[in-house]
Amino acid sequence: MLQGTGSDVGKSLLVAGLCRAWTTRGLMVRPFKPQNMSNNAAVTADGGEIGRAQALQARACGVAPVIDMNPVLLKPQTETGAQVIVQGRIHGNARAADYQHLKPTLLPQVMESFRRIADGVDLVVIEGAGSAAEVNLRAGDIANMGFAEAADVPVVLVGDIDRGGVIASIVGTVALLPADERRRLRGYIINKFRGDKRLFESGVAIIGERTGLECFGVVPWFDGARRLPAEDSVALETYRVSAKADVIRVAVPFLPRIANFDDLDPLIAEDDVAVDIVAAGRTLPADCDAIILPGSKATLSDLAFLRQQGWDVDIAAHVRRGGVVVGLCGGYQMLGRSIEDPHGIEGPPGQALGLGLLDVDTTLTPEKALTEVEGIEESTGMPVRGYEMHVGQTTRGKAARPMLRFGEREDGCVSADGRVLGCYLHGLFTSDVYRGAFLARLRHREASNLDYQAEMDRILDKLAGHLADNLDLDRLLAVSSPVSLYMA
Repeated sequence: MLQGTGSDVGKSLLVAGLCRAWTTRGLMVRPFKPQNMSNNAAVTADGGEIGRAQALQARACGVAPVIDMNPVLLKPQTETGAQVIVQGRIHGNARAADYQHLKPTLLPQVMESFRRIADGVDLVVIEGAGSAAEVNLRAGDIANMGFAEAADVPVVLVGDIDRGGVIASIVGTVALLPADERRRLRGYIINKFRGDKRLFESGVAIIGERTGLECFGVVPWFDGARRLPAEDSVALETYRVSAKADVIRVAVPFLPRIANFDDLDPLIAEDDVAVDIVAAGRTLPADCDAIILPGSKATLSDLAFLRQQGWDVDIAAHVRRGGVVVGLCGGYQMLGRSIEDPHGIEGPPGQALGLGLLDVDTTLTPEKALTEVEGIEESTGMPVRGYEMHVGQTTRGKAARPMLRFGEREDGCVSADGRVLGCYLHGLFTSDVYRGAFLARLRHREASNLDYQAEMDRILDKLAGHLADNLDLDRLLAVSSPVSLYMA
């Protein structure tokens, strides 16, 4: 089990890379994360949802994602509350204080999922959440040491040297753990190193003297990480738009409860596309070629925030200039005439006028659509595939045109002039041919050679090689035994 000295130390990426590295060596490997907090989610082969990072890790193992890989998923809706997903399905909503009482009751389901994942495989690589030493939240913990004790697994700490203070973070984490939990520690990994690794040899010696732990390796910064789906929107806070000239410019308002923002990754991967994540306080750039409204976990709240920022005015001006606007899932709902949440599905019950750019109305309902789909985009005839993950029923006006067709079923809407589009399909731009047609519409360009799916596998292979070059994988594998065997 990899546990971090804090959030965003790179655990998800390390687990993905280790899964691919050991799978390549011929082992049957599976990922597991007992509890995740993320609005970036994926639909599973068995009809539920898990964190996007675990879906990437499953891909690294060469298998389809299943709900048991991430049995508890928290999807933040407010600063103090989240939707709770248990074994792929909505369990309910909980405020932070209430969840502290709820989480111990979820351990049996977490262990049930873990046993199913572990059954018949050679190795399970487990990812913790946040910090291993959140001792104030230790009671009833199911994400870090609470799970490690229940499952009797060894733990390797991960520290992020890029943020500074990595020696203190590792030594301090070990110092805060009680003696029985310290006995679970087999060593540590230093992640995101920049520069000459020899300069940290004294740091390794100091950590060894203070903790008695061995270092399994110092992992240099992996630049390809930015092209893999991120787990948390904190990655968007540090994202920088390309400064290259003569590129297709796509603006995306950074909504507080932005969800499934990996929908943007295929566009970011294109060399001649600059995706500008527009933070609060900035206007949407007038020179952009397209605006994309992303998914949201709290559509009414994010719509109100959008208006507070004046982005509704920017979008309307963009449309008047002949610009293109695309809404995905929650963003699609915002483009319509109205949104109602009579049951308080994503916050307090309420309703609001939409941006009025599409002839649709949405009512949020308790039932959640979770399904993988494939079909065609109507205006281009190009194939698309991906997944739907949303609450709510959206109805089109009688004269409104659909955007997508899945067999006999229609989805989405297109404005009369064809410049405003919206749909529920996540993964729309992973279709190379549709993405190419969409971008060519924005600006004349030669057809791209980017095969997005193949690119993801190429980066995972490169990541696995990167870890093999910088970690002692044989030693890591050797300590992957139940802790009880060491203590016997």
